[in-house]
Amino acid sequence: MSAASYDVAIVGGGPAGLSAAIELRARGVAKVALFERGDEAGGIPRHCGHPLFGMREFGRILTGPAYARRLVAAALAAGVTVLPKHTVVHTGPGGRLTVASPNGIETIQAARILIATGAREATRAQLLVPGLRPLGVMNTAALQAFVYQEGRVPFRRPLIVGSELVSLSAILTCRSHGIRPIAMVENELDVQARRAFFALPRVLRVPVMPGAQILAIEGRPRVTSVRLRLADGTETLLACDGVIFSGRFVPEAALTEASALVLDPATGGPEIDQHGRGSDPGIFFAGNMVHPIETAGHCWAEGRRVAGMIAAELADRAKSEPKEARGRRVIAGAGLKYVVPQRLTTEGTGTAPVLNVRALGAANGQLILSDGSGTILRSQSINAAPQKPIRFSLAGLDLAGESSDLRLRLEPKA
Repeated sequence: MSAASYDVAIVGGGPAGLSAAIELRARGVAKVALFERGDEAGGIPRHCGHPLFGMREFGRILTGPAYARRLVAAALAAGVTVLPKHTVVHTGPGGRLTVASPNGIETIQAARILIATGAREATRAQLLVPGLRPLGVMNTAALQAFVYQEGRVPFRRPLIVGSELVSLSAILTCRSHGIRPIAMVENELDVQARRAFFALPRVLRVPVMPGAQILAIEGRPRVTSVRLRLADGTETLLACDGVIFSGRFVPEAALTEASALVLDPATGGPEIDQHGRGSDPGIFFAGNMVHPIETAGHCWAEGRRVAGMIAAELADRAKSEPKEARGRRVIAGAGLKYVVPQRLTTEGTGTAPVLNVRALGAANGQLILSDGSGTILRSQSINAAPQKPIRFSLAGLDLAGESSDLRLRLEPKA
């Protein structure tokens, strides 16, 4: 059993964790360590060989692997201790971490902890998809690991399940390696990403089938076909040699749950305040484990913002020992899946800049924020696709001096 001490320990080496580490060093935090369970840091972008990364961060368009390499290089250049093959298995009171590393089990001490373990695609079991379990069934992340990291092509004519942005990423990955998806199916009656993005499958001649439900995956030992019930109630059999489950992201919250931190049932991730602070005042959160799922650029910016809060707190001697701040709960009301943050602190600052909101489906109407007495504090018009992140600004709204819960609801357009 060995021990080490840091000012900030960061768990997770994706864009949120790396940007936070870089920002902490830029703000003068001396000892910053980043723990990554994989063989190398960089997060999901390491598997995404297509471009569209990096404009916000580096002012140029990069592929996912190039973007990840630049973030890791920047962290190392800033003096961050990057520790791959280190899995944090538990966090305890007072900034204590238990880490499984190539050297065995280690105990780490940190003044503050930032958890940024990201999100993962829902499994076939979580989606309750029936049928056999032949070879050739995987999610987008596994597909991208196969083709970009191992140089292997797992199938030639797969079916893509899902219609989120990551589903379009799956199409691009397939096409770049000579794989021709036979169709994209979505069990909801409408596609989940913005409709404008579906020019891509049209151009590439990939049929999109909303309202299609998988009845069975067939084949042995490999996938040979998928039986579907279409939106009109008819059944059809699609011949294919693989199935790609894409999207329906859930937070990678095993560490949070094992550490007995408060989770939000709506997101499956931690309950936080507007500064990213969890139920333990010494533990902060950032990135896609908080709100599945956002772009790498959004997570990068959020990591920097939360790092700024941590650095300011460490620099304030009066706050050197973390203390729980009082706050108001924010409740997701009618028509909404979740609201993040779930708490707004009323000490130190009476305002929070933005609520991150996700609707239960396509949203067209008014978002209305009210207090415990039902008084409307603010409203905002929205028109959003099912999976589109919605921002609800609280800038200029003074929430200090009150303690009642806040409720945000969607009032559909008449």
